[in-house]
Amino acid sequence: MTSKTATNGWAALEKRLNTLPKPTSTLKLCADADVRDRYLAAKQAHARTDESLKALPADAEADAKKLLQSRAVETAAALEAATAEYDQATVTLTFQALERGQLQTLLDEHPPTEEDEEKGADFHFDTFAPELIAAASVDGMPAEYAANALKTWSLSDSDDLWAAAWSVQRRKRSDLGKG
Repeated sequence: MTSKTATNGWAALEKRLNTLPKPTSTLKLCADADVRDRYLAAKQAHARTDESLKALPADAEADAKKLLQSRAVETAAALEAATAEYDQATVTLTFQALERGQLQTLLDEHPPTEEDEEKGADFHFDTFAPELIAAASVDGMPAEYAANALKTWSLSDSDDLWAAAWSVQRRKRSDLGKG
């Protein structure tokens, strides 16, 4: 391969690398537990019906196939209705991976206390977490709101808020294959 060919190949590869989107994650918070339960049940029912239809042998009886196809149409319609209701009752927050330098700056600004270090922490959670959540928020969540959410939301929801912002910082896009 000539140097010019390699340079052209790299230019195309570099262009693709530079346009890769940053990893994102979402956190969905549904205001109505019943709506969420109906959505999850409809999703599960449709998935089961779809799997049954796919697993049906090619030589299956026509009546059995027709019955499953009819059930698949019904569960798809139920899922569509449940999804619309769920989407209406749900707030979606989106988080994006920060550039490495930006994340390192945040980590440096919130060093662990002696107590944090004893627990093996690399940062002081109480100050770092709201700042990271705010910095990673695509929606523009202020750090003050993030700090309040971490203190006032249910334990599970606040854990999920933290996990959505932190886990996307560690999400891999790479795959170290064997050639």
